[in-house]
Amino acid sequence: MTRAGAVLSNKVDRLQLKPGDHIYSWRVVYLYAHHGIYVGDGKVIHFTRGAGQEIGTGTVLDRVIFSSSPSHSSENPCPSCGDQSREDGVISSCLDCFLSGGELYLFQYGVSSFFFLAKARGGTCTLALSDPPEDVLHRAEFLLLNGFGGYQIFKNNCEDFAIYCKTGLLVFTSVSVGRSGQATSFLAAASAIVSSPLRFLTTSFSGLTAVGCGIYCVSRFISDIGVRRDVIKIAVERLVARSGLDESEA
Repeated sequence: MTRAGAVLSNKVDRLQLKPGDHIYSWRVVYLYAHHGIYVGDGKVIHFTRGAGQEIGTGTVLDRVIFSSSPSHSSENPCPSCGDQSREDGVISSCLDCFLSGGELYLFQYGVSSFFFLAKARGGTCTLALSDPPEDVLHRAEFLLLNGFGGYQIFKNNCEDFAIYCKTGLLVFTSVSVGRSGQATSFLAAASAIVSSPLRFLTTSFSGLTAVGCGIYCVSRFISDIGVRRDVIKIAVERLVARSGLDESEA
């Protein structure tokens, strides 16, 4: 894929995947994406909340409306993965179950500031650099055995898991969102719409649009894991032992 094409889409063919790649697949008409780490041999390690439901109402309706669980039902389990319909936390699935009928996309690391801002949708790339594949795989496999704490949509979600596996970076403040680009993208959009006093500087539609876009871009940029300063690099063995992965804080 050319650089210009990558700005429009991160879609890749599964034959292009390499162990240690951070992959994702859009869900529910591109409302959000589910992320994971490809570990080779057609397997993906990923972090899920309650049978694979990443967002939703917290009720039985989530089984119908919002689900990133494997496409196979409990009555017809995947021959490779078995019945994962009730699994949560860090799990290993085949690529087909991870995609759940969606398209395959590659999350990009070490992009330029211009490229990052050109990708208007968050949760697709970061300015942060990826560690070597062997480090990425070690973190993912260690967390598969030891867990990644409790799932929380704005502080400890599937994208946070994949970004930690790739970078080893952990947000250490207790008042901020996690590493997730799509979570900060939603918050940046909300800030652009309702939170800034700059919206009162103009009454024209074009002026409001320019101000809103500017606030959105700045908010996304300063929240990226490759720019923000409230992060530390921490070994996965220490991460599991930290209170930051306890259910009460995660």
